[in-house]
Formats: sequence, C-alpha cells, structure tokens
Amino acid sequence: MGCFPCFRSLNVKDESPKKSEVPKEGNALASLVHNISLESDTSNKHRIAAEEILRIGNNGNNSARVFTYAELQAATKNFKAECLLGEGGFGRVYKGHLEDTNQDIAVKQLDRNGLQGNREFLVEVLMLSLLHHPNLVNLIGYCTDGDHRILVYEYMPNGSLEDHLLDLAPNKKPLDWNTRMKIAEGAAKGLEYLHDIANPPVIYRDFKASNILLDENYSPKLSDFGLAKVGPIGDKSHVSTRVMGTYGYCAPEYALTGQLTTMSDVYSFGVVFLEIITGRRAIDTSRPSNEQNLVQWAEPLFKDKKRFVEMADPLLEGNYPVKGLYQALAVAAMCLQEEASSRPLITDVVTALEYLVVSKNDKKETTPQRLLSQGSKTLENTNSNNQEEDLRQTNNEEEGTVQEIFSSSRREEEETLERS
Repeated sequence: MGCFPCFRSLNVKDESPKKSEVPKEGNALASLVHNISLESDTSNKHRIAAEEILRIGNNGNNSARVFTYAELQAATKNFKAECLLGEGGFGRVYKGHLEDTNQDIAVKQLDRNGLQGNREFLVEVLMLSLLHHPNLVNLIGYCTDGDHRILVYEYMPNGSLEDHLLDLAPNKKPLDWNTRMKIAEGAAKGLEYLHDIANPPVIYRDFKASNILLDENYSPKLSDFGLAKVGPIGDKSHVSTRVMGTYGYCAPEYALTGQLTTMSDVYSFGVVFLEIITGRRAIDTSRPSNEQNLVQWAEPLFKDKKRFVEMADPLLEGNYPVKGLYQALAVAAMCLQEEASSRPLITDVVTALEYLVVSKNDKKETTPQRLLSQGSKTLENTNSNNQEEDLRQTNNEEEGTVQEIFSSSRREEEETLERS
C-alpha cells in the first residue's frame, strides 16, 4: 500500500469535539478515507484501493480511538523534550500517559511536510486498525485535527530490537541466545499472520530491526506499516510497485524488478535473523569493505562449516548451544536464497524457529572459547582437529533436522489440502 502517491493534505475540518469520540463500527475510518483529497487522474483508482483495505476489517475489528490534538498535548506535557523517545524521517515519537485509561502510550507525530507522510499515515491507520495479532503493535488511535497527523500506539518499554542488538549502550547487557531466538520466533509469527491469516494477505515490505519493538518481557511486535501492501490475490503471482524499503534488507528480485511477493518479506526476515545471530548490521560502512554488506560477508562462510562459529555475535561470549547455532544459520541461509521460489514459506520458518527456542531451564551446550574467532581469522589450531570433527558431525545432524522440519510442515499442509 505504498499505492497512495498523490495525497494532498488530508481535508479534515477542524471541528473535533473537546473530548475524543469512539465512532461505531469503523465509521471513523470510512470517514477518513472519504475525506481524503487526491490529486491526478488516478484519484478514483487510489480511493478504491483505500476503501478495499477497509473491507479487511470484517465489520467489528476497528477499535481505533479518534484523539483531539489537545488530548495528546496533555498526554505528552505539550510534547515536551523530556518525553521524546526518538525521531527519524517520519517525524518524532514521544512517550505519553492517558489519564482517563491510566495507560502509557507512544505518540508518533508525523512530519507535516511531504506527500509520503500523508500516504503512510493513512495506510498505517487502516492496517493497524483492522489487523490484530499479539506480534503486531497495537494502534490505540490517531489524530487528524487540522493538519496534524499523529498516531498513538501502546508503549513498548524496551524500545526496538535495534537498540539492544545494534546500538547497544555501554551500560546495557547484550541479548542472550534464548531471548534472541524468542524475538526471531515472535517476529516470524507476526509475518505469518500477515501472509497466511490476513485475507487478502499483506506484504510488510519494511522488515528490519528498528521496526521490531519489544515489550517488558522482550516479546516482539512489528511496527510501522506505512509501506505495507495488500496482495497478491487471485491468480496473480506478485504485486508490481515502486521499490521502497531499506537498503540491505530488500530481496534481490524486488530491488531489480519491483515485483513484490510474500517471499520478499522472507528474504528480509533472513537478513534480520542474520543480524540477530551475528550482532552485525545489514549495512555497516565502518567495517572493512568486504564486510560492509552482511549477506555478502556471510555467503562464503555459509559454505564452510568449519567457520560457522565465526558468525556468532562475539558479545554472546560463546554462551549458545552449538546445535542451535547451526540450525539458526541453516534457517537464515534458506531465507536468503537468491531465487525467491527456493525460500521457505514463513509458516515453515516459524516451525523451524520453534525448535530453536530453548527453555531457560534446559541445559545449554556452549561453544568452547578457544573455537571463537573474529572476522576472517582461522580457527585456532590447539586441539582443533577433534573439535572440528565434532562440529562437522553436529552440523550434518542439524542440517538434516532443519530440512526435516521444513519437509514435515509442507507434508502436513499438503495432507490438509487433500482432506479438504
């Protein structure tokens, strides 16, 4: 749904009541779409597309609250600097508190300049008002007083995955292995809901660490749906659209042709999962030239089983199960296949990740410190022959296990289809 390229400022009259109203059965969303003024000859096409999104909601799922600007001023202490959580190209995000519901909130104040902000605002309101899942961020409401474009979300106290993985403050502990796998599993379940349960399916299109928010228990929720697209539906194999998203995360076929499928999201998931395993950014210009692109750096290492331990985040200090590392790298490699048709379905990815989420009470097998190495260094020679043989054997076992997981999931799906 980057399919609204021609929005002028939303023409909503500044006649909001002093207290917010919760409209009946999605009337607020219908009104929001109705009052959009579109430029260009294709306005009818885009209005129809916007109205189509409303049909996803099944008549009762919309619970978004319409806020007045005055209410959000009060909640954020007049958007005080001390309440600022962060900012980017979209605008600023503030922490706020609603007195009437005794609820902490995140208030995203979009930049008023630029047409793209209006388009993304509408898409996000529609998407998150109508799609609900434990691994999608909850949109509490929005504000369109005058020319204000504000989104109100549930507050996520642990910020984003990026904060804990790629922008770790010196006084913060790195994420442990189990937490990383739990986050990957939850994020994959969010994509699974969008791809397989939402009808029509939704392609997220902007899967990256900064868009994965973490609650007080480090449970992940996908946020920022401004670039999401509906489809493909019927006998269509893809959606053709302008290439948008974040460099380093886009699937190669989408970047080259603009043809978008759910497999584009699977590739992006593979990039983020590799970030989770390695602690490296998708694109990091501060590293040597041959290590700046994460996927390109990882490709030769995927082919050399003896060097798999080099890919683990050094901040883990070897505290991860060797079998789990091998399985995780196998899943990441499958998601990052050059050919979209060779990638697993996100449902299969979720199934595989469920095997990687280890209970905190389980005994963990950890990699010996002497096997850890940095970058392109070779494994240490001391007592390495036996250790390398053990690792090769473990990899062979686990590679088979991951393949079995994917095969089993597909067999179950085929059997279900045959029965129906």
